[in-house]
Amino acid sequence: MFDLTSDLLKQITLGEDSVLELKTVEFTGNKVSGPHRNSMADEMAAMANTHTGVILLGVDDQSRTVTGIPVEKLDVTETWLRNICNDLIDPPLDCIIRKVPITLDDDVERTIIRIDIPRSLFVHQSPGGYFRRIGSSRRQMKPDILARLFQQRSQTRMIRFDEQPVPGATINNLNPKLWSRFRTTISPKDDLEFLEKMKLIVKDEDGVTRPTVSGILMACDAPESFMSSAYIQAVCYRGTERNAAYQLDAKDIHGPLDIQIRDACKFVDRNMRVYAIKAPNRIETPQFSLNAVFEAVVNAVAHRDYAVYGSKIRLHQFVDRLEIFSPGSIPNTMTVDSLSERQSARNELITSLLARCSMNIDVIGSQRNYIMDKRGEGVPIILTESKALSGKMPLYRLFDDAELMLTIFAAEPPGEE
Repeated sequence: MFDLTSDLLKQITLGEDSVLELKTVEFTGNKVSGPHRNSMADEMAAMANTHTGVILLGVDDQSRTVTGIPVEKLDVTETWLRNICNDLIDPPLDCIIRKVPITLDDDVERTIIRIDIPRSLFVHQSPGGYFRRIGSSRRQMKPDILARLFQQRSQTRMIRFDEQPVPGATINNLNPKLWSRFRTTISPKDDLEFLEKMKLIVKDEDGVTRPTVSGILMACDAPESFMSSAYIQAVCYRGTERNAAYQLDAKDIHGPLDIQIRDACKFVDRNMRVYAIKAPNRIETPQFSLNAVFEAVVNAVAHRDYAVYGSKIRLHQFVDRLEIFSPGSIPNTMTVDSLSERQSARNELITSLLARCSMNIDVIGSQRNYIMDKRGEGVPIILTESKALSGKMPLYRLFDDAELMLTIFAAEPPGEE
């Protein structure tokens, strides 16, 4: 949008509209004194809640003239903007902030700040409430409109969340080595046609081709660059308490989802104890069944709610148990008690892609060829193998209908049962 300077200047002369906001910036000393932080947050959130747009700082909205921002104040202004995005908008707003030099007819170069705000995957609240943009102004959303917007951008919308375009991402953010593994002998030869058929890319509301949520999660080297919570926080503690003083190992596990699954299993394998007795032959007893751990991590990664902002998967390993927290409620009409009997997928595209990923986890003794088999055997394996090892049935709990927790109990050392 307005990629050429000439297009941008032409739009400035036409004034503000649904996709363009103009603002001058005032300073007191080395601080931004105008516009007010809250007002700026409301404007940015309104645009993100409505559609893709551009805000220009250093342009008078009344005279439609480029006033510019002093060069020595540019960094201060950028920091001010980033603080607004992170501190005053919930969930925090991802946008692109650029310093743009503009030379007018007087041959004097002036620098403005351009803020590109994509239509967000989320509904954002700012200090004044929930806003949307209508024409050149922002309007508080009435309850019915707000409810409809939440519905449109939630899991229940007709386009599943994992099939939605990711604002700001481009095809270049997808690694051909990662997406080509999903090809088969009957796949289209043309790359774009193949990516579209696999729903790894899709056109957004502006007609721009962008990676989908699944495309970013499965075929991007760094999904967290676009979805900051799409990773696993793994921590191992010395004892039974969640206490930083007893922390033995910790790792934030990033990368495509199948790599996250592999590295999470390796983390547990690296940190768990293996007990051994020698009578009459050496018998080794691990704390956890790695098959069960694998199935638990796969389920967490495949079925978590990626629309929940700011919540990552948490894997916490203790001497007596393993806890895995997965963001989101249980899909559809399932309950905690029915997990072992029923099958339902929140992210159907993600699960279908994981079902095409080769089983490359050497610490797992499974005979499976692919990470997911989609037969619904995961939870039964978790329950039966874990109980056979520890004597205790794993426990599922749902907190506030917003986070699912699985506890797998550790096997006790021989002689301590």
